[in-house]
Amino acid sequence: MTNHRTGHGCFISFEGIDGSGKSTQARLLVDALRAIGHDVVLTREPGGSPGAEEIRELVLQGDPDRWSAETELLLFTAARRDHLERTIRPALAAGKLVVCDRFADSTRMYQGLSRGDLRGKVDQLHSLMIGQDPDLTILIDMDPDTGLTRALGRQGKEERFEEFGPDLQRKMRAGFLALAQEFSPRFRVIDGNRPIETVAADVLAKTLAVLA
Repeated sequence: MTNHRTGHGCFISFEGIDGSGKSTQARLLVDALRAIGHDVVLTREPGGSPGAEEIRELVLQGDPDRWSAETELLLFTAARRDHLERTIRPALAAGKLVVCDRFADSTRMYQGLSRGDLRGKVDQLHSLMIGQDPDLTILIDMDPDTGLTRALGRQGKEERFEEFGPDLQRKMRAGFLALAQEFSPRFRVIDGNRPIETVAADVLAKTLAVLA
């Protein structure tokens, strides 16, 4: 897919199962890149713009069966389009680095794989309404049971997907690894079952290699 980049920015996404540590690693990468002089925007999905943050509350809170997979797909796509227009593309056009905690690959997994056979619809909507993939996707690979324990231990309000249970976590991990094969030019798989500092050093090294 052709990325619509008018500046010289770079779009980096983090993916992984719930509790994989990807949010922590995204923040650590941003800190490290800023420390060496890069202008970096840290954002997240769903969210990253005022409208998308409102949709985030709708999709991440409440009963696990609150929405059908099809309705979720439309909500996530709406949030992503607003995020792209208001946050991601302006930053890339200004030559900044954009680091995003989850992007379209999460939709390919959660709505496209885990909640029904909707992958074709996910890709159609992505092509029609988004038209942009990251330049680099960092997949933090984590043992599913460890990830679920971590995720449920957060005790936050946004636990709708964690409540689907361990079988979903295992299916998601396999799905993410399959995506890493499908989109191998932009994916880098990082072993998240190591100390945070070790993972962070690995993430930074692989990111700098791409930026170079």
